[in-house]
Amino acid sequence: MAIATTNPTNGKCLKTFDALSSAAISDRIDRAQGAFEQYRHTSFQQRATWLQFAADLLDNNKQAYGAIMTQEMGKPIKSAIAEVSKCAWVCRFYAEHAADFLKDIPAITDASQSFVRYQPLGIVLAVMPWNFPFWQVFRFAAPTLMAGNVALLKHASNVPQSALLIEEIFRKAGFPEHVFQTLLIGADAVAAVVTDDRVKAATLTGSEPAGAALASLAGKHIKPTLLELGGTDPFIVMPSANLDDAIATAVTARMLNNGQSCIAAKRFIVHEAIADQFIQGLTAKFQALKVGDPTAINTDIGPLATPGIRDELAAQVETCREQGANVLIGGDVAALVATLPPELREGNFYPPTILADIPPGTPADQEEFFGPVALTFRVPDLAAAIALANSTPLGLGASAWTQDADECDRLVNELEAGAVFINGLVKSDPRLPFGGIKRSGYGRELGREGILAFVNQKTVWIK
Repeated sequence: MAIATTNPTNGKCLKTFDALSSAAISDRIDRAQGAFEQYRHTSFQQRATWLQFAADLLDNNKQAYGAIMTQEMGKPIKSAIAEVSKCAWVCRFYAEHAADFLKDIPAITDASQSFVRYQPLGIVLAVMPWNFPFWQVFRFAAPTLMAGNVALLKHASNVPQSALLIEEIFRKAGFPEHVFQTLLIGADAVAAVVTDDRVKAATLTGSEPAGAALASLAGKHIKPTLLELGGTDPFIVMPSANLDDAIATAVTARMLNNGQSCIAAKRFIVHEAIADQFIQGLTAKFQALKVGDPTAINTDIGPLATPGIRDELAAQVETCREQGANVLIGGDVAALVATLPPELREGNFYPPTILADIPPGTPADQEEFFGPVALTFRVPDLAAAIALANSTPLGLGASAWTQDADECDRLVNELEAGAVFINGLVKSDPRLPFGGIKRSGYGRELGREGILAFVNQKTVWIK
């Protein structure tokens, strides 16, 4: 089996790699186990030194690393460079705070001494997606390695260069050999890794079906998992909101990463008193976005990662249109392609699109639209806004805009999501736990909670 890098800007295959054989996979796991037996005894200070070196490498090479991401999955180069910088941030955060997060926690009992000690589990498998090729991996790896675990990465098959580069970064930073290893394998080889007795836990960021399959398999073998899956994140706007700020942020929140983000705002739920003004402002800003070559610094929207993602998005929009939704802008791939220079016309481009007057029963009700498509809804009051926001099976993030304290309190308490951001876009931050509820997954990354995901919280009682 070959694993390939195909440039989504022009459809050209750039590099191919041979997938690991079963014997090679087992050998990699064996090496990881051997590395863990030594690495688990290293000090927090030593691990932090290596992780700070990794952050330095990221900061010093962010243009080159960003260019690889843009080449492999099409994100605008300015976004790719920012992603590398964010990875350096998460490395420095855990290098500085891991020892404190994992220090013994004393308890008063009938013993002479009682406390909780946090110890690493061993080998942790990470199954990671293509949309943030560096960030998704580093937000897992930084706390996992600081906790004393070792890591195996099964990255998405369309970003193999990024996957191999991340392994190289950890090696160059000084981490011992085999503490972090990339496995170039297909999805069909994941089961053998999960079920290997030497692998103690797994985490996955990706689709619901992939998460369900991994969790089911790990559950049969009594192994802990952490899942971060999809989102249909609402963006609620009430009459008291600063409308200019809400509109400007709405564009950023929807178009981040060419619209391919689990925590991107996808459903814009607007009070009817301001709906016309909001939608008009949103439409004007969508019309001003520059679609094109993602390597150009002034490009706002690059291609989607694969032809299949573009085609699925186009089908969702067309189904909504056929069932009565109005397409205010976009929705026509052919018209967009005609405006692009010839060298880009084989790319996976999709136009910035806004749907309005969406009737019940369309894909917009329950499905995630993974691309530059905004779904707009009008509601009569806050209760209706919250009910609509909560009406999907997913619950990752939610953004809400209001200057009313009572409305703010209701939104924070009643929205069914892993995170609620008031008057700001939903984002991940190393200082705060990140994750979802319902079918968006379980467990938390980042913050102190993130480093506790894969440790043994050992109770110690001494008399």
